[in-house]
Amino acid sequence: MMIEPGRIHYRSNVSTNGDRVIYWMQRSCRAEENHALEYAVLEANRRSLPLVVIFCIDPKYPDAIGRTFRFMLEGLSETQERLRERGILLLTVIGDPAVEVLRSAEDAAILISDRGYLRHERAWRHAIVEQLHCSMIEVESDMVVPVRSASIKEEWSAATLRRKITPQIGDFIHPVDKVALKNPSLNVGRSDFNPSDINGILNRIGHFTPEERHIARGGRIEAIQRLKAFLEAPAHLYDTARNDPGREVTSGLSPYLHFGQISPIEVARAAAGRSGFLEELIVRRELAVNFVWYNDRYDQIDCLPAWAYTTLTEHAKDRREYAYSLDELRRAETHDPFWNTAQKEMIFTGCMHNYMRMYWGKKILEWSETPEMAYRHAVILNNEFELDGRDPNGYAGVAWCFGKHDRAWKERPIFGKVRYMNANGLLRKGDMRGYLERVEERVHDR
Repeated sequence: MMIEPGRIHYRSNVSTNGDRVIYWMQRSCRAEENHALEYAVLEANRRSLPLVVIFCIDPKYPDAIGRTFRFMLEGLSETQERLRERGILLLTVIGDPAVEVLRSAEDAAILISDRGYLRHERAWRHAIVEQLHCSMIEVESDMVVPVRSASIKEEWSAATLRRKITPQIGDFIHPVDKVALKNPSLNVGRSDFNPSDINGILNRIGHFTPEERHIARGGRIEAIQRLKAFLEAPAHLYDTARNDPGREVTSGLSPYLHFGQISPIEVARAAAGRSGFLEELIVRRELAVNFVWYNDRYDQIDCLPAWAYTTLTEHAKDRREYAYSLDELRRAETHDPFWNTAQKEMIFTGCMHNYMRMYWGKKILEWSETPEMAYRHAVILNNEFELDGRDPNGYAGVAWCFGKHDRAWKERPIFGKVRYMNANGLLRKGDMRGYLERVEERVHDR
């Protein structure tokens, strides 16, 4: 089995005599199609040592709420079972990863981690490697093409990244096989917390929330079922109807990719030939990662290209016919039934139709006192309610509404040269009445 060298990143090289190999599982929360896990097994076998997997639950994870912890734990519970079947111990700890992972690795011969892309994920890894007494290696398993292999700089648009990434896809889309662990680790230790005790953990970390009727269940089993259902539908439906909010033709895999419960590489292989879907899964998703990796201001309005920031600033004092506070937006109390329905969909299901999310963000810009306030409110609401919030895709999606990865359009009030959207455009896209009725039915059936 070969793990592509472009996925392997050496953070430190320290020779030490530890009694185990540690894999800190953070972004790639799965026991299948996980390059970091298989690399850790190879290291354990090479050193004739047991492998222990550490997962750290951070109660202070930025912007995370009960429903996101529940979704994560549903997947982690499945992962624990799959690891146990392979003779691998999963230790679940609670606290600051920069502290708890370092403590767990005190007796390690080597620490393996997956790669994180957001500011806090990178800060955790940096803090750990600064104090770690053994070698640390990151193995990138949640991109089809690793972020630095795809590009060495922030890309202007999907078109510029597409030219670079497309020729490399064939080099990185190979499956990663499971490796048998020669020294089982189930007797090496015992976790203080069982991931299957979801309510108990939620209570302990102060994020308890009851199960919500219309919130998707987390885990690889559910992800595979959704992928199978998506692939059983005629391929042309996605290409022709994915922007129609009244039709549910998308895969619904975004939360599962966000929590690492399914591999994008596995999904890409399964969806071979579906060019429209692969454009979103590979080019658009990896453009978002490119954005947050190379632009540290990804959650602030000054991340925008100069033309967009300038034009919004020039129109910042334009008169707004409507202006809503964050609380009014949060409660879906605007004059626009389409926007209110999109907000309710996000509140009650943890997801929003992608085309509606674009409209949703554009209207926040139109109805806020300043572009800076609009950007801040869009990030807050997306992170608060979306299961796949706090994610490169979410930050890139918000930024797109303000001109990122786009071009200048005809100048108009408030928006300047940033692309404009209105309700008439929604009506042209498809069955808006069906969308309103479907969401309202779910709101009242909770």
